[in-house]
Amino acid sequence: MMRTINLLPWRDELRRERQRNFMILLVLAAVIAAACVFGVSRFFDARIGNQESRNSYLKTEIAKLDRQIERINALDETRERLLERKRVIEDLQASRTLMVRLFDQMVRTVPTGIRLVTVSQTGNTITIEGTSQSQARVSTYLRNLGESEVLHAPQLRIIEVEANPADPQMPYRFSLTATVAPPETFDDDLVVGEQ
Repeated sequence: MMRTINLLPWRDELRRERQRNFMILLVLAAVIAAACVFGVSRFFDARIGNQESRNSYLKTEIAKLDRQIERINALDETRERLLERKRVIEDLQASRTLMVRLFDQMVRTVPTGIRLVTVSQTGNTITIEGTSQSQARVSTYLRNLGESEVLHAPQLRIIEVEANPADPQMPYRFSLTATVAPPETFDDDLVVGEQ
């Protein structure tokens, strides 16, 4: 019997088989690694896209809120202007009878023996200049002004004897100031019918 000898290069075959299996595993590992990298990349791209959409949503909402804040500020400015107009109108309405009351009180408070020459008003201060028969008449006039509901805190600035050839019975010249009461202290029902 004859012995059979294997002359085939089995070692080379085995080496090639191993090399081929290694290459298959290497390609498979590369494909799996590429798939993992692609999957992770897609995952983070999706997360970034989601965050960007949230950011853009927040930006649009912030822009809406900014527009609303601008509108609110404009409305506040309009409101303040309207309130200021209302205050001015209320002040005008409250002071519409001030001049009538002022002149009415001036007529009521002037005693006999006093003649008013000039009356001027600056702000809430009224300056009255006139002539008088005596200093006692000026004192009475100051007392009457102090009791007035329109004029307060009368103060005598000047009282002096002045030779008045046109009216020798009124030798005293005087000047005084008083404060006009603010209109809100008046009672509007008392204007008519007090006389």
